[in-house]
Order: sequence, then structure tokens, then C-alpha cells
Amino acid sequence: MNNFKYRNPTKILFGKGQIENLATEIPADAKILMLYGGGSIMKNGVYEQVKKALSDYKVVEFGGIPANPEYSVLVDALKVIKEENITYLLAVGGGSVIDGTKFLSAAALYEGETPWELLTNKKPVTEGMPFGTVLTLPATGSEMNSGSVITRAETKEKLAFGGPGMFPQFSVLNPEVIKSIPERQIANGITDAFTHVMEQYMTYPIGAKLQDRFAESIMQTLVETAPAIMKDPSDYEAASNFMWSCTMALNGLIQQGVPGDWAIHSMGHELTAMYGIDHARTLAILAGNHYRYNFETKKEKLAQYAERVWNITEGSLEDKAQAGIKKTEEFFKSLGIDLKLSEYTENYSETGSTVAERFIERGWNGLGEHKTLTPTDAQKIIEMSY
Repeated sequence: MNNFKYRNPTKILFGKGQIENLATEIPADAKILMLYGGGSIMKNGVYEQVKKALSDYKVVEFGGIPANPEYSVLVDALKVIKEENITYLLAVGGGSVIDGTKFLSAAALYEGETPWELLTNKKPVTEGMPFGTVLTLPATGSEMNSGSVITRAETKEKLAFGGPGMFPQFSVLNPEVIKSIPERQIANGITDAFTHVMEQYMTYPIGAKLQDRFAESIMQTLVETAPAIMKDPSDYEAASNFMWSCTMALNGLIQQGVPGDWAIHSMGHELTAMYGIDHARTLAILAGNHYRYNFETKKEKLAQYAERVWNITEGSLEDKAQAGIKKTEEFFKSLGIDLKLSEYTENYSETGSTVAERFIERGWNGLGEHKTLTPTDAQKIIEMSY
């Protein structure tokens, strides 16, 4: 197991009725900017609950943060922060709203030429305006980590940033909100969380037995819970396990002491930036072929995964590893997710070469756990996924 340092300062308020405790978490003299997305919180009761809980505060609202939070929209929100002398940010939404709020937290204190440099200079952010979250869509784990991904439509880029200053101070997780989420978004959330775990697990054995078991238990829980939550989002037990699994999948715990891959995400972000495909679905498109292409370096963990998550015990190591890939794709398909890029766009023929060129321009010459996956390799994996 590798050396590691681990600290997660985010306080979690989990369960029914937790929104009413917002006032106990935010300083009494704070002037709050409440950020949200397309307005679903107006329909599911969350907006009213938040406003009631913050009735003694000065609250300014900013809605309309889109899925894949858009830089130009966030720049407008940044102007509000400065004009209104905001001192505290509250994200009420899913991963996109929370990621956008993290960007604003950093940008509010940034003294450089343009806030986009937060995405391009690759320096960890150590300080930001304080913020909390009310999670309405489980998927990304952004409610309990320090990472963020921002999209810029004018350049068709989707880039990540983060740092120790980007943890939410608190996050409210009420599984009751899931009952109002469309089936497509629930399927996306399951797929996103499952792939988050695989990115941190599907590498090579390093003797981190507890970390492996943590990761496997999250994947097992998602597999077990998926049919129930897809059938009935109002099933509170299923919703609770789904929501907490999504948070645990990317709150930093299972990545401690082990190598990480993240090449699937690097490639997937490009598909979203180019075609607007749902983030989770880009991961599903690429995952199986990524594992096939890198089979020799990943087959030991693939076989272990097949045994422990899918109960596949027959055959050679290679047989089990291949079966693990097949089971993964069958799982995504069971959620109603298409696994070919051509099922999302007709303009796919140059995608692989375009992504490779972008990686070369950025100097991304070695991705994956071994830092050996080249832009040419990425091109081949994407072309396998047409």
C-alpha cells in the first residue's frame, strides 16, 4: 500500500428533515448566494424548505446553472457575488451546481487575470469563499470532495480543478429528494458512481486489501440497489443506500494508498464537451473498451472484481477478467444506457483523432495508473467505441 495523507473536513447531515438544520451550519451574519439549476427544486419542495430554513438570513438567488456547469454562466454569478458583497455560498442541486459553486468559491478570491486560469494552471486551490451544499441528485460525490469540473462552450473544453480549499463545509443529504428525479438521471447517477469506483480500483494489485473491500462493497451495493431504485425512487431504503454509495464513491476514502486511473474520465470529458452527451453515458461508452485495450495490465484486478462483485468463479484468470468486462457492460445496459458513440451522434468519425490532438496540445502524453496511455492509445480506445 502506498503512503498517504487523508483529511476530509466536510460535515454530513444525512436523512429526513435535515434541511431545517441549515441555520445551525451557516454563520448568523452571512449574506448568502443560493445557487441552483434548472428549477426542479421549485417542484420537489426543496426550494421552499431551504428558504424557510434561511428565513433569518439575507439571501440572494442565482438560478440556471446548467448540467456541465458553463463558464459564461458562472462568470455572471461571480458578478453577483461581487456586486452584492456575498460572504457565503449555498449550492442547492446536483454535481453540476456544486461544481459550479466550487468554481465560484475559488474565483471569488482569485486575483489573477481571468478565473479560467483556475482550470488551466493546475495549481491546487488552498482558499475559497465558504460554502455548503444541499444535494438533490446523487451521482458525482462533489458534495464531499474537493474537485470540480467546468465546461466552456466557446472553446468546447471541459476541465477539472480542485484543492484543499474546495471542500464544502457541510452537505445535507436527504434521500427523499430522489423520488422526484427522472429515471434517466437516476441511471446516470448509478453509472457515474460505479465508474468512479472503477477508476480508483481497476488498476493493479498493491496489497491494499481494505481499500479493495471498500470499493467492492460500494459496487456491490449499487448493483443490488439499482433495480429497486429504478423501479421505485420513493423506496427510502433503496434511496438511502443509493445516495450514500454515490457520496462514498468519490469522497477520497477509497483512493487512499492505491493507484488511480482516471483515463476514462479524461476521454469522457471530451465527448461531453464535443457533443453534449451526459457525462455518465460517456463513461459507459468508454469503460469496457478501455479495459479491453489495457487488458494485460488490468486483468488481475478485473478477475478479482469478477469474482467478488459478480460471483464469477469458473475459468482461468483471463476468462474471469473478460467476464468482468462483459458483466459491467450488461449492468450499464440494464439501466437503459447505450454503449456506442454512434448511438449519440452521427458526427463521430473524427472523434478519436480530435481528442488525441487535444491531449497532445495540453501535454497529456501519459494518462492512466502507469502514466503510459498516450494520445494515440486514447484515439484507438475511442475508435473502438464508435
